Amino acid sequence: MPSFKPAYLICGDDHGRIAERRARLRALAERASGAQGVELLEGEAAAPEAVAAALSAMTFALGRRFVIVDGVERWKEKELAPVLRALAGLAPETTVAFFAREEGRLRAPEALQEAVRKAGGVVDAERAVAASQLPRWVAARGRELGLALDAEAARALVRHVGERQQRLTRELEKLALSLDAAPDRDPVAVEADVIEALCAPSAQRRSWSLADALLAGDGPAAVRLYLALRAQGERVPGLLYWISQRLRLAHRVAAEIEAGRPPAQVRRALRMPARAADQLIEDARRAGSERLREAVGTIADLELASRGGGEGAAGEDSEMLLAIRRITA
Repeated sequence: MPSFKPAYLICGDDHGRIAERRARLRALAERASGAQGVELLEGEAAAPEAVAAALSAMTFALGRRFVIVDGVERWKEKELAPVLRALAGLAPETTVAFFAREEGRLRAPEALQEAVRKAGGVVDAERAVAASQLPRWVAARGRELGLALDAEAARALVRHVGERQQRLTRELEKLALSLDAAPDRDPVAVEADVIEALCAPSAQRRSWSLADALLAGDGPAAVRLYLALRAQGERVPGLLYWISQRLRLAHRVAAEIEAGRPPAQVRRALRMPARAADQLIEDARRAGSERLREAVGTIADLELASRGGGEGAAGEDSEMLLAIRRITA
């Protein structure tokens, strides 16, 4: 059974993380003492005087008693005296957890933080991470799970999952399960190509594969990939979006190579796994910027038609197969 401190204060502006910690603490408390041993105070019941009365009240519950108080960011310093007295005389078998979702001027009172520490408790701040610091944060959270993400892999995860820390945490947890990683073992090295393979959405990955087949001039492979994507229910406009992004990137690469830019500089600007970047550069160089410009135009016409803005919208599969044939001819 986990050991519990007399008091906790969880505060900060990462509201999603705070909600997760509250839910986890409540689940642990109910396992330790049963539902009857857990009191949740929120709204009017979470006013300082009401909380002080709850902490000072006698209880006949067996085992540890847990009191969870939500919304203390609304408390004022001048209202805290009853709570501070209750914390100073907290019963030995009672644990109280305060949660403050900070925003603007709404903050956990300093006096409450000091009182929690004096009671032998813990104050934890959950702060939202700036977008520029997210890759470093991802790598640190990965280490806690037994994953060793390099900088490129951390950036790739943020690119695929987005900037919400909760989603990034869930994706790291899924990665740890997939790779059989654990904090008490040697860390599992994770490179960007692993992120590409395991974390990018399936349709996105296969759309890139379709675009790469178009780049390579492999018509049969492109047709097979397209038909497989349609069979699994993917819509044409969504596929065209990812194909267009890939082809536009390849056109830019080809134009830079033809203009004399060193491949090493082009590779660094791509922000892709090294092997994938080398392959894209090679395919783009072989295809040439003129052919790729025409391919981008063909896909743009299809995007317009798929939105009902041109002829052939009703026969989008036929139009797409004809486009594949033209691009890979």
